[in-house]
Amino acid sequence: MDGKKTPLYDVHVAQGGKMVEFGGYCLPVQYETGVIREHMAVRTACGLFDVSHMGEILVEGDGAIAYLNHLLTNDYTVMRPGQARYSPMCRKDGGTVDDLIVYKRRDDSYFVVVNASNKDKDYAWMLAQQTGSVSITDVSDQYAQIALQGPKAESILRRLTDRIPEKYYTAYFDGQVGGISCILSRTGYTGEDGFELYLPPDQAVHMWELLLETGREDGLIPCGLGARDTLRLEASMPLYGHELSDSISPLEAGLASFVRLEKPEFIGRDALLAQSAPDRRRVGLKVTSRGIVREHQEVYLDSQPVGITTSGTHCPFLGGAFAMALIRSDIPSEGAQLEVDVRGRKVAAVTVPLPFYRRPKKS
Repeated sequence: MDGKKTPLYDVHVAQGGKMVEFGGYCLPVQYETGVIREHMAVRTACGLFDVSHMGEILVEGDGAIAYLNHLLTNDYTVMRPGQARYSPMCRKDGGTVDDLIVYKRRDDSYFVVVNASNKDKDYAWMLAQQTGSVSITDVSDQYAQIALQGPKAESILRRLTDRIPEKYYTAYFDGQVGGISCILSRTGYTGEDGFELYLPPDQAVHMWELLLETGREDGLIPCGLGARDTLRLEASMPLYGHELSDSISPLEAGLASFVRLEKPEFIGRDALLAQSAPDRRRVGLKVTSRGIVREHQEVYLDSQPVGITTSGTHCPFLGGAFAMALIRSDIPSEGAQLEVDVRGRKVAAVTVPLPFYRRPKKS
């Protein structure tokens, strides 16, 4: 099989992982348990994911904040060490290069996590925009990344460490889990409470096996790319190449809260200002007739094309078929009766609010 192997490749094979190529890496799409069981484990208990294919880039120097504020649509001026912040990264025409997360280590040092399939493109783009006193270093080979996701994730982790990030989108850069040094963050991509462990590649197998053994009685199981995708769709998380792309701006994708147009200057600002009321927007669709909607399928209102789907599948926990779509902005985001062309057959759907799933608040 083509593709790089993560440090956990042999473990996945031994545990029954069905391996596929994704983002240039060989990763499990599912295990013998199947996507539905893996999905439900994350919603009701906990799941463990190998996300070592993600890219990590260090941005350092006295000019780091100025550089990030020029490069990204979000504002990084006021952050405490250990805080994380999501942002799109745009081209001058407002199209999206990628979306990413920036962690602040200290005033002159930031840890940037980018999507796997875009890592080389992102790194080249970041270098091309380099200005002032800043260094940009690809450190992806120095890290494996494991994600622990689900309502029981915190209780499992507390058996291995007494120091856990308490707030969402925060991290400890000097974390210790089971005696292994790591960066321990609390973000997640599944709609559930979740943690990410960034650690040396030679410690990945030990950490993976330790977490599985510690969480076994709580129902923790290994999960693959299939469940990761159905979970992120239920949670309505945008995926680059689907809800975001070179031709889809963050405003069209419904990410206006991460675009700080009040900042005096950043790449793409002028184009996004001109697009402050975009002609199309991301909406949620609930399928109301028989069928499953996928990406890149035409959406119709009264037999007239009004947009296209960006992602779609059956959502196990919600018990139905859902999709996200880019449609004309004048169409209501709730209650609009639409049709989707699925291989020549019209499938009925209605616009519904995003996200489709929101995790219950802790009592």
